[in-house]
Amino acid sequence: MWHYIARRILYAIPIGIGVTVFCFALVFLAPGNPVQMLLPADASQETIDLIMKTYGFDKPLPLQYLTWLERAIVGDLGMSIQTNRPVLDEVLKALSNTIFLSAGAVMLAFTIAFIFGTTAAYYRGSLIDRGVTALSIIGVSVPSYWLGIVLVIIFAVDLNWLPATGMGPKGSETFNIFSWDHFKYIIMPVITMSMVPVGIITRTTRSAVAEVLGNDFVNTLRAKGLSEFAVIRHAIKNAMPQILAVMGLQFGYLMGGSILVETIFNWPGSGFLLSKAILTRDIPVLQGAILILALCFVFTNLVVDLVQTSVDPRIKRA
Repeated sequence: MWHYIARRILYAIPIGIGVTVFCFALVFLAPGNPVQMLLPADASQETIDLIMKTYGFDKPLPLQYLTWLERAIVGDLGMSIQTNRPVLDEVLKALSNTIFLSAGAVMLAFTIAFIFGTTAAYYRGSLIDRGVTALSIIGVSVPSYWLGIVLVIIFAVDLNWLPATGMGPKGSETFNIFSWDHFKYIIMPVITMSMVPVGIITRTTRSAVAEVLGNDFVNTLRAKGLSEFAVIRHAIKNAMPQILAVMGLQFGYLMGGSILVETIFNWPGSGFLLSKAILTRDIPVLQGAILILALCFVFTNLVVDLVQTSVDPRIKRA
């Protein structure tokens, strides 16, 4: 087992290096000069050259990459062009806020999808199965930004039950999940973000559990006198690796794909930070945020791979 863990970690290293290359290079494909955002339109060429030299933009791209990578390895992602604060501090602060949303959305989605998917698999071909399948298709099809706007109109504007934007009362920058004054701010964003994962995980759970229930060993278990609850438990255990893989991918997707939701609800997470960095061409923040999110996705897949192996050692690869 330990050899397998070490091998999977070694496989993740070249992936991480490739991620750094793309994170650094892709942001330079967008048009525009980030330095121009800091200077007035009538700035002299000498001033522009000085700012370019200060931020290292005057060097060739390969040299900029090596310098950036050397600093990134020790945790120095540079300084934000707009705020002049360390990029790592800003990204980690925003990332912690996004983790609250993503973890809440995944837990909500997994709970609902697990119940619906298992029920549909057990009653496959019935009206219940068709209804769950239809609901899962609706969940996948509904745009998250549209759902977020609708929830704001209903529960914040019309009913005035929940706050529309922000992370806490009076512009709070910290979040206390155990306080209702803070918790109510996360309800609508979590529901909005969980809709697509609910549909995807439900369909995956239904398909995986139904496939296992169709195997011969299930008939053997029933012939031995096991209760239906015990049979379902065995089926879920065999289907769990596939379900965990999809759940891990959805968590990684939510970590990096929450820009629209966080913008709608003004939630100061990594997606909101990315949207601001894109608009202001804050390249250090863009590079740092994309790098951290990509590495989080790689780490999440590594963890899911190891959890799958612990749940079902048969999937261990040579």
